[in-house]
Amino acid sequence: MSDKIFIKELLKGVEVEWKPLNEVCEFKNGFAFKSNLFKDSGLPIIRITNLDGKNVDLSDVKYFNPTDYKENINNYQVNKNDILIAMSGATTGKIGFYNYDKTAYLNQRVGKFIPNDKKLNNRYLYHLLLSIVEEIYIIAGGGAQPNLSSNILMSKIQIPIPYPNNVDKSLEVQNEIIRILDNFTELTAELTAELTARRKQYSFYLDKLFTFEDSQVEFKPLGELGEFIRGKRFVRTDMKDEGFPCIHYGEMYTHYNIWAKESKSFVSQKLIETKKLRVAQYGDVVIVAAGETIEDIGRGTAWLGNTGVVIHDACFFFKSSLNPKYVAYFTRTRSFHDQIKKHISSGKISAINSNGLSKAQIPIPYPKDQDKSLQEQQRIVDILDKFDTLTNSISEGLPKEIKLREQQYEYYRDLLLTFPKDKEVE
Repeated sequence: MSDKIFIKELLKGVEVEWKPLNEVCEFKNGFAFKSNLFKDSGLPIIRITNLDGKNVDLSDVKYFNPTDYKENINNYQVNKNDILIAMSGATTGKIGFYNYDKTAYLNQRVGKFIPNDKKLNNRYLYHLLLSIVEEIYIIAGGGAQPNLSSNILMSKIQIPIPYPNNVDKSLEVQNEIIRILDNFTELTAELTAELTARRKQYSFYLDKLFTFEDSQVEFKPLGELGEFIRGKRFVRTDMKDEGFPCIHYGEMYTHYNIWAKESKSFVSQKLIETKKLRVAQYGDVVIVAAGETIEDIGRGTAWLGNTGVVIHDACFFFKSSLNPKYVAYFTRTRSFHDQIKKHISSGKISAINSNGLSKAQIPIPYPKDQDKSLQEQQRIVDILDKFDTLTNSISEGLPKEIKLREQQYEYYRDLLLTFPKDKEVE
């Protein structure tokens, strides 16, 4: 039996009643923990930044000491399988499923759902909430500063309860829906865990392959091997959907990876001529030289397009006889970033100049044999390309698989949770 037929049979004739959340669920708002009392260890606090839209992420958690407060902090406990929601800011409406054994505590602007387990399965509510995030955002007011009222949330949002007058039958249907949807989320979680492991492996080999133990290697400053050319200024309003390829520095953080054959944006030929914009050519490496975070400055992308590409003034392009992808991969290593950190000027926007980039030393295998050197550079590139495809490609790697599973989950979630209002399912 196909999934579609099974689902149709499962829901055939199901009686459904739409109920406001406050009839089947309670809600708990968080506590105003004081940021000046945050600790590096102690009891964990769940803030809105810990909600990623599906789960709770404890990788950047703050802590507190209960002796710092007179209130009964136990009223704000978060335990395994609790469902949380962000109540304000850019994350408004984001859901977080708490899947940890360790007890945590609810910060202000985070709320917790407490379902009546005789009417509503906790996990059924979780899948329902994920399907109506946009609806929740709308009742929060949307806009730049959305703010969610718990009273409005609990009274305005209605959810479908199958067989409302038959608890056993209702929970049976809810449990079957949970079983189907959880199969998809578990598969996605497994793929995500594999992706995380592969990315760690990729990072390890990225650094290791540029740490040569062979004596047939020489470390040379980039400035001795090529030339850094700074781009020229153009603004976002200059950028078009078609024309001559261009790369804006902001796109280096959001769009470009190790290499590119096509640009995301374009400028007019007239603008190139009037502003005398600078153009990188095939084999040049575009390197971002300004940004809000020091860690990302210096990221390189090898330009392998059939035409040139205009470069923004917060970037340089590096011309050399080295394998361009070899250089681009090197700019993602710890060795490179450790070298350029001391040359980055800090401020609201951090930046590095060509002099700082030129001093970074890159390992050159077989420096006295150009052909052999390029062969070794290509061998390293080929190894890293396989890791990059597996961990970053949206067309053939693990990210593609994860995206497909997420789409599959959303498709079946809509099939299972889209009930007619106050009717039987036909």
